[in-house]
Amino acid sequence: MSEQLPDNTRPARVERRARLPRLFLWLVAGAIVLVIAAGITWRLAGNQLLAAALVPGGTFDAAAAGARPDYAQPAAWAARPGLAGDPTAWRPTGAAAMAKGDAAVFFVPPTAAFGNSTWNDRTDAGDTADRLAGFLRTEASALADAGPLWAPHYRQAVIGTFLADKPETQAQAQAALNLAYGDIAAAFAAFVAAQAPDAPIILAGHSQGALHLLRLLQEQVAGTPIAARIAAVYMVGWPVSVTADLPALGLPACTAPGQAGCILAWQSFAEPADPQAILAIFDAGTGLNGTPRRGTAMLCTNPVTGGAGAQAPASANPGSLVPSASMAAGTLVNPGVPARCDGRGLLLIGEPPSGYPAFVLPGNNFHVFDFPLFWQAVRQDAAARTAAWKAAR
Repeated sequence: MSEQLPDNTRPARVERRARLPRLFLWLVAGAIVLVIAAGITWRLAGNQLLAAALVPGGTFDAAAAGARPDYAQPAAWAARPGLAGDPTAWRPTGAAAMAKGDAAVFFVPPTAAFGNSTWNDRTDAGDTADRLAGFLRTEASALADAGPLWAPHYRQAVIGTFLADKPETQAQAQAALNLAYGDIAAAFAAFVAAQAPDAPIILAGHSQGALHLLRLLQEQVAGTPIAARIAAVYMVGWPVSVTADLPALGLPACTAPGQAGCILAWQSFAEPADPQAILAIFDAGTGLNGTPRRGTAMLCTNPVTGGAGAQAPASANPGSLVPSASMAAGTLVNPGVPARCDGRGLLLIGEPPSGYPAFVLPGNNFHVFDFPLFWQAVRQDAAARTAAWKAAR
């Protein structure tokens, strides 16, 4: 029961009530100013802020990440045939059943190690393992119907490795990447040994996984008998120079749907796109053939059309996967996002799509969703390229 106020307090109470709406409006206005200021700060210095928070401070130490996984053992694999709880067996709500193909799929996972206490981290335990499973669920699952899929655990370079921008940290970062690649090369050798000698192979990787796949193609596939077995390579989320990198890989870019033995690559940006963080690293580097990457075009395949030239409206995208924030669930939305390659080699998807609340990077970079945005298109594309490879033989 409320207490009865004396008459002489009523004017004061009325005045307080009159002030409340004004106070609320000032609070809202202040909050808007703070959000705008934070947005401007993020736009201008987002990558610097990330670097300060995530780049490891100590020196590289290979022993800190433990021994290399034993790829003869099932526990060394995050996904493989017969593995209990394989995350790539998951399918989003709305995805129709699809017959299993017979291509052998080797998928190199993206960065799931977010710590900054060491330069490399294992992917088979704790939060890192949970994140890795989420990425495999929403990315590699698009390729899992093409055939048995293998995805290795490895001593990943942590996420701050890719933000190292000082000479002393860049040397540590390269050492971390070399360690991670050594694991991937060992895993690939075990994968090839487990396959029938005439089976078609699909290679795929995202982000850090695509970077290691780039090196793997150059060092372990190009010019070898394995190259003739490649149905398709999905090198997604890492910039590949058309003139400075591609000629060293031994396979051409995919220019049409249903083409076998070729490479697909893309990096997804909503508009307006600001790729300065990627271009700064890309333009500063030297390509695999020893020539500068500066000013060259990045390889861009439109995953909806299967080539580079055509612009695809949303109605042509057979399904974008919208994952939950934890990446433990998701829904296939049809139609999906539109897609077109711009002149420099970015894959533009129009205005930022709804339903992707987390992990969008500065500059409207939808890097984390490179595969999910085109989940059903990739699923269909892998089946078509495998069928083309088989038909040619």
